[in-house]
Amino acid sequence: MARVTTAGLRFKKANKEKITMLTAYDYSLAAMVDEAGIDVILVGDSLGMVVLGYDSTLPVTMDDMIHHTRAVARGAKNSLIVADMPFLSYHVSIPEAIRNAGRCIQEGGAQAVKLEGGEERVDTIKAILDAQIPVMGHIGLTPQSVHQLGGFKVQGKDLEGANKLIRDARALDAAGVFSIVLECVPAALAARITAEVSCPTIGIGAGPDCDGQVLVINDVLGMYKGHIPKFVKKFANLEPLINAALRAYKEEVERGDFPAAEHCFTISDEVLEKLY
Repeated sequence: MARVTTAGLRFKKANKEKITMLTAYDYSLAAMVDEAGIDVILVGDSLGMVVLGYDSTLPVTMDDMIHHTRAVARGAKNSLIVADMPFLSYHVSIPEAIRNAGRCIQEGGAQAVKLEGGEERVDTIKAILDAQIPVMGHIGLTPQSVHQLGGFKVQGKDLEGANKLIRDARALDAAGVFSIVLECVPAALAARITAEVSCPTIGIGAGPDCDGQVLVINDVLGMYKGHIPKFVKKFANLEPLINAALRAYKEEVERGDFPAAEHCFTISDEVLEKLY
């Protein structure tokens, strides 16, 4: 099976085929997501919360992203791998943004990068594209701007906000992004944006009419104790199963039931008799 490409995602939009996308942050889960045939794996800066235990994505560094992207790249051979560019990795200057995007590709093994923002990011996006690095846009609720937005809120509910999102989407599309994530956007507005732009839209809390959907894998599998947004559907609830397995392990070790004979290696009596 050939790796999914950015051109392949555009082909799916043109043929009205839905695009599937999930986050992954390590080798084991990336290999499972890849085997399931998911189109895109996002190594999201959401790892700050679900893997590293931070309260937001803001403390995540470029080194964090490179470390986890490398692990995902070793596990996923067919999915398109997109690396999130973390807070301040593309805000200070365009040359620094290009270098950091390049690190995601060269050191991390990703095939593309994602960065947040609309019209205000167009020059940066064009510069990264000029460096031959595909870019995924991200508008609506942009977690790196959580303090500026006043919290994790649905975006585009009033006329001014809705028009801003439409302008942002058009600007990103014209700049040449290969897709746009729409996060926490009213479904009807997301549908209009999807119809207007040539590139695929990937929704997360943006209704069913986007060209594709993305969720955080820990939410999908029921493996996260933090806040679960309204737009999340748990396709499994693994936390109680994992907890039960861990408790069973503890109990068997404490009772002496594990390891049993079938878990042990043997040595001949003849060798044992000759030991000092």
